[in-house]
Amino acid sequence: MLMAVAMTSACSAQHTVSAPDKQVDRATVYFMDSISPENLVKVYKALGRVATGRVAVKISTGEQGGNNYLKPELIKDLVKSVNGTLVECNTAYGGSRQEISKHRQTIANHGFDKIAKVDIMDEFGETSIPVPAGSHLLKKDIVGKGMLNYDFMIMLNHFKGHSMGGFGGALKNMSIGCASTNGKAYIHTRGVDEKLNSETWSKHLAGIDEFKDAMAEAAGAIANHFGDKILYISVMNNLSVDCDCASHPAEPKMKNVGVMASLDPVALDQACVDLVFNSNDEGNRDLVERIVSRHGTRILYWAQHLGIGTRDYNLVHVK
Repeated sequence: MLMAVAMTSACSAQHTVSAPDKQVDRATVYFMDSISPENLVKVYKALGRVATGRVAVKISTGEQGGNNYLKPELIKDLVKSVNGTLVECNTAYGGSRQEISKHRQTIANHGFDKIAKVDIMDEFGETSIPVPAGSHLLKKDIVGKGMLNYDFMIMLNHFKGHSMGGFGGALKNMSIGCASTNGKAYIHTRGVDEKLNSETWSKHLAGIDEFKDAMAEAAGAIANHFGDKILYISVMNNLSVDCDCASHPAEPKMKNVGVMASLDPVALDQACVDLVFNSNDEGNRDLVERIVSRHGTRILYWAQHLGIGTRDYNLVHVK
């Protein structure tokens, strides 16, 4: 049973991004308020787009010490239903996932290798793909070379806060998530450093709005690369103000919300943000403040401007 509700964003923010060049139809975002392995499969099927060929399921493997990442027990049924390979890239900030050996150990510690093959896409190098027309910071997107081995990608996102982005969802998983170590440095330095360089990192670091624009441009590269061979699922649980890349994230104060899915990453992220802002849960205050203080919704405006998707959507409740 499906119930549809048209939504207009309730978020208030000041942005200088112009409207998209052409009007697009409202996107559909599917929602289930109960989080379970079965419901991840249900929202995937509701999308009506079948993952075929060599299927990559992009996740965050989670920094060692953190515990908010999507657990293997939650995602395994979906991954197995599409015969998928879990994919990830190395980080650019030290910790337990910048080096292959440490990253593999973290993957094992978190149990992901017990449910599927796990491919660290930049283990054997990186490659560049084009960014969307109209990008003003990045000239390319530097991704893990292994991404080219896949025909279809499922972006399986954990929606939560982020210290720099305000929030992390589909667009962040596409951009920072699929970028190689050098690619992450390239995004964080607004297209200046093509190689990770600790000496110039702080000097070239993107400003608060530039970082959102750079992420949107990199996300557009992923969307264009896969075309209609990509879909997006977000889980709104463990809603910390901090990302899964933090080894000691803040404890979540907001209650779990549900499972969301769409063929439009902009609409999906917008819907998740709206559910946080419109929630009656008083625990949402810290997450709202994190998103507002970091100009988090800027990425949605710039992604829409680039034609990656639309912020207007119909929210469909799946029973």
